[in-house]
Amino acid sequence: MREQLESIAAQTRPPDELVVCDDCSGDGTRAILEQFKAQAAFPVRLYFNEQNMGVLRNFAQAIRLCEGDIIALCDQDDVWLPEKLERTETAFATSPDAGLVFSDLEVVDEDLRPLGFRAWQTGWVEFREREQALFRKGKAFNVLITRNVVTGAAMAFRAGYRDLVLPVPEVSRWLLHDYWIALAISTVAKLVAIKVPLVKYRAHSEQQNGLGLPCSTGDPRVDAVRRIRDYTVRTHYLELLLERLSKFRSNPPYDEACAKLENRIKHMEARDNWANQRYLRRVSSVITELLARRYHDCSHPDSNGWRDAANDLVPYRLKQG
Repeated sequence: MREQLESIAAQTRPPDELVVCDDCSGDGTRAILEQFKAQAAFPVRLYFNEQNMGVLRNFAQAIRLCEGDIIALCDQDDVWLPEKLERTETAFATSPDAGLVFSDLEVVDEDLRPLGFRAWQTGWVEFREREQALFRKGKAFNVLITRNVVTGAAMAFRAGYRDLVLPVPEVSRWLLHDYWIALAISTVAKLVAIKVPLVKYRAHSEQQNGLGLPCSTGDPRVDAVRRIRDYTVRTHYLELLLERLSKFRSNPPYDEACAKLENRIKHMEARDNWANQRYLRRVSSVITELLARRYHDCSHPDSNGWRDAANDLVPYRLKQG
């Protein structure tokens, strides 16, 4: 934690405030925080929970307490590079339509020694150039609905979207706060990706990847199919998003986002039902979806509408588990 706090204090563009919510830690964290507050050159507000809230609710509490225009998240064992806030602020200033900015991460060991690669180049994130191009075109949602590529420690978002992202749904261990925030904001705003690493990301030996959807079976070929065809999980996330966005539907950008989500949900539900349909019925349904152009509007980022339709015409069965 000391290294994280020191990296925040060493920013070339200091934060306007630091909000810390301690979730009942018992390892001397409170003393470290109070010492840092006494020495910091910027306001530091400390909150100590009386009862353990858990990761999602504690992050939500901290987000609610922030008073600035831009909210940058951080985790206690990761370290910010000195220019993180300055580069992030510049990205927002040059992209007024951006709702969220995030960067690559330098992967280090527990002692902050570089391991020689970045997070976007690894299985932790694997944020490919084709997907980055979709982000630049304002189509981040097309990538995020299949898997997460935005890490919480490397993200910052406009506080104006706070009511959209909070509360974070507690539905599964896969839908973490960073994924939900990125997914929700991507429906109504652009997400900007900074290609240089602005965070040192510690890779622990016991660390588990929390960036993807629950689609791993141990068979790479089956996993590749599941990333495209695991409609049930993705449909559930879309329904959660639609419920949240509907609260702001009187606002034109949100109204348009709701219409697109409704279209995607209809398409996902149709494709989810085809596994149990007779083949000729599936062919008829595929043609219907093609004529409605829902394949083109909802295609997988590594594919296109015609290819997805062709894949759905091929009989398939997936392993379970």
